[in-house]
Amino acid sequence: MTDADTPADEPATDEFPAAEEEVEGTLIEAPDAADADEAPAENETVEIVKTVVYALLIALVLRILIFQPYTIPSSSMRPNLMIGDYVVVSKFSYGYSKNSIPFSPPLFKGRLFAATPKRGDVIVFKTPAAGHKDLIKRLIGLPGDTIQVTNGALTINGVALPRVADGLAEGDNGACPNGATPMRYWETNPVGRRYITYDCGMGDLDNTPVYLVPEGHYFFMGDNRDNSLDSRVSAESGGVGYVPAENLVGKAETVMVSWKEGSNILKPWTWLNLRWNRFFHSLRD
Repeated sequence: MTDADTPADEPATDEFPAAEEEVEGTLIEAPDAADADEAPAENETVEIVKTVVYALLIALVLRILIFQPYTIPSSSMRPNLMIGDYVVVSKFSYGYSKNSIPFSPPLFKGRLFAATPKRGDVIVFKTPAAGHKDLIKRLIGLPGDTIQVTNGALTINGVALPRVADGLAEGDNGACPNGATPMRYWETNPVGRRYITYDCGMGDLDNTPVYLVPEGHYFFMGDNRDNSLDSRVSAESGGVGYVPAENLVGKAETVMVSWKEGSNILKPWTWLNLRWNRFFHSLRD
């Protein structure tokens, strides 16, 4: 029973209350003792159910309209995103589509309150292929852009992006599929945003044809260039291909918490295996 249901204190009296009381000719019966015991329990159950329903509705609204958390499960965005990072994604940055809603119900087409993403944003999107998995990559190409990779270096609209070597990423051998120690490169995109990429040596995706990004689509790549199936690989071949604007879910803003690899919610003794230096790490390079 809530405080609002608790009757106010009544003045003390020496008389016992009558079992029945007549009000304007209508007979009002006092409840049985058993009924009086059951009523508070029923009210408590109803209040608990209402509270849970309200909490779920609020969480759903926040998840659809404001922010959604994601855990990073792979190495494709290393070193900027690590396995075990807990990332907050803003859902309002690019407006809303059916993919902003869990299970992507076909309620409407296109985007509401659409805003154009900026080159270099780290974005969560739904894969165009069947299954519509959530992936997170860096936005490289806008509609109408030409993209090519030559000897590991990225070219956008015929201009090679500045790429400065920054030594080996010692201790990060797990980032490369071949077990090599990756080379760090600072890459600067056409709007001046700088970020680190990994190069694990020459691979199949280090030399590509020229891609022409269709209207209404975007081109994504992982920062760990040799360990990312991204827009360089078509959806039919198991990659991402060109991503429709409708498939954008939101912009990755911040790493709130980061657990070291091997941590598991089912293993309480691993819960404190944290990367403290990545708490509240901003992704707005």
